[in-house]
Amino acid sequence: MTSIDIGALIDKARISAGLSQRALADATGISQPTLSRIITGDRVAKLPEIVAISWATGCTVAQLTGASTVAERAQCAARATNGSGMEKMREALLHFLELDDYLDEQAIPATI
Repeated sequence: MTSIDIGALIDKARISAGLSQRALADATGISQPTLSRIITGDRVAKLPEIVAISWATGCTVAQLTGASTVAERAQCAARATNGSGMEKMREALLHFLELDDYLDEQAIPATI
């Protein structure tokens, strides 16, 4: 994927989340001019920025980068004992799985 393609996916996620560029910039700590350059493809988004945008928009890193999604391959089994909704637990788990998969694809080693 090119930075223009990723920018378009980020902008689509922003719009779907009902956020203006300013609101997304505020939510992520990325300056609005930098966010605008990422969206137009004039600047490549860094991984921490993509993760921040992911959390702010409710999308996964894979959705923002166009990578294949772990959600299509993962099967989840869990039991909530505290009344938590299973869908929220699944979403949180998928965020971490998507990030882990992306880091593997980028050959970024896991640290403990």
